[in-house]
Amino acid sequence: MRKLAFAALALSAVVACAATDAAAQNRCRVMDPTGTPLNVRAVPNGPILGALPNGLLVGVVRLAGDANGKPWALIARSDDGRPIGWVFREFIACF
Repeated sequence: MRKLAFAALALSAVVACAATDAAAQNRCRVMDPTGTPLNVRAVPNGPILGALPNGLLVGVVRLAGDANGKPWALIARSDDGRPIGWVFREFIACF
C-alpha cells in the first residue's frame, strides 16, 4: 500500500510539471479492442489504479517502453490536463 501511495505521488509530481504540455500533445481516444475498460497504471506495467471507458478523450504526456519492450503512454485528461496514469499505448488512437 505504501509503495502504491508513493508511486501515485511521484506520478502526480511528474505529470504536474508536464501538464501544461499535455494540451499541446496529440489528442487521443481510448480504443481498447477487447471491449473492456482500459486499465490505468501507476507506472508502465505497474499496479492498476483504475480503468477508462472506450471513447474517452485524453492527451499524451510521454511515451515509454517497459522491460518487455511493450509501448506505454502517460496520459492526462484532454479538457484540463489533469494526470490520469499510464496505459498500454496500442489501446489509444491519436489524431
